[in-house]
Amino acid sequence: MTIGRLITIEGGEGAGKSTVIDAIRGLLAGRGREVVATREPGGTPAGEAIRAILLDPTRSLLPETELLLMFAARAQLVRETILPALARGAVVLSDRFTDASFAYQGGGRGMDMGRIAELERWVAGIKPDLTLLLDLGVDQGLARARGRGGEPDRIEREDSAFFERVRTVYLARAASEPERWRVIDASRPVDEVVTQVRAELDAWLESLP
Repeated sequence: MTIGRLITIEGGEGAGKSTVIDAIRGLLAGRGREVVATREPGGTPAGEAIRAILLDPTRSLLPETELLLMFAARAQLVRETILPALARGAVVLSDRFTDASFAYQGGGRGMDMGRIAELERWVAGIKPDLTLLLDLGVDQGLARARGRGGEPDRIEREDSAFFERVRTVYLARAASEPERWRVIDASRPVDEVVTQVRAELDAWLESLP
């Protein structure tokens, strides 16, 4: 039986996660794998309803509320989407996963990392097989995100210092677990980013038993 795999794509605002997910989906589909793409928060009916609350710029949420809502949406996603897909041998691509809570709620909001780790063990119960971190400077990322137009969401409205803390935690987590993480320089032109992602993914797939 084909073993299912969980690949997560992490990064700050404007990192280009959607483009990378499309590229990975095409590469894996070309190898004959079923691919299930999802996102956080969201990915299920309940999760998408929670996402609307979390990103609503008119709402004022306590950091504790934000953290618990993130994990509530994640509980639905893991049990409704990720675990069933892995059980049938699919590859799951998730636009963010638990590492985002360590970065955004832990780094950005200053929440206790130990509590986040407890929630990860209790609510998620799984870790990604591979995580791609699309890394770029905060100012460049925010300029890209705001250049898309539209009203910034509740989190996009945070200041640069918030996103610097997010980036610092992401890079620290990547450095502490290099066997799982691959850091991609997302400041380069999109075609170069996609080329690097494909190379990293090919190498990782070749290393699998």
